[in-house]
Amino acid sequence: MFRSNKRWSRYFLILWGILISGVSYQHLLADALDAKERQLADLVQAKYGARAARRVIDWRLLVQRAKAEKWNQQQALEATNRFFNRQIFMDDIKLWGQNDYWASPVEFLAAGGGDCEDFSIAKYLTLREMGIPDASLRLIYVKAVRYNQFHMVVADYATPASMPVILDNLDPTIKPANLRTDLIPVYSFNGSHLWLMKAKGQGQLAGSSDRLSLWSGLQKRLNAQNLNRPILNLDK
Repeated sequence: MFRSNKRWSRYFLILWGILISGVSYQHLLADALDAKERQLADLVQAKYGARAARRVIDWRLLVQRAKAEKWNQQQALEATNRFFNRQIFMDDIKLWGQNDYWASPVEFLAAGGGDCEDFSIAKYLTLREMGIPDASLRLIYVKAVRYNQFHMVVADYATPASMPVILDNLDPTIKPANLRTDLIPVYSFNGSHLWLMKAKGQGQLAGSSDRLSLWSGLQKRLNAQNLNRPILNLDK
């Protein structure tokens, strides 16, 4: 506990330094990261630019804070949903030049935007890093009735039998799934399993999530730490 308090005291001193000195926000906050995360921030800045690096630093500090303060599940859900919903929605074909591209959280933040899969994947992986069990989380493909198109959201199950709550970039308010009558579930998955959905419940187990080629491709890029550059610069 002492180490956590010491670290966050340092963080607030850094923020105070920003206010009184006008020194670069990015360089001061990067000092609050560990060596591996500073290296990531430097890589993002070199590849995507300073604004992209700032977003990645803010993300890493969010995760650090959640761990240091031992956030409960609701705190983690609210903060993560709010943080990523600040990004810009952009179709894959415009941003990545591909019909369907599942960006990693770093790619999503570096680009400054993405489509519904990118919002949802970034939230899911961040919540996992904050300590929420994989068994509690699902990425759910739904039909968004209002827009007549397929869409992805994150579901959190407090218990296996409970009604999940939905994290969504279309509706920023976290709500129980039974109140999201605008969404029709199709299938869901997490790090281990794939389910066919017939209602807003658990669904029928349909095998390993490795059956999803885009998910498997994303996992390989995450493991190799490969970062792709979008064809559109949203920071200009």
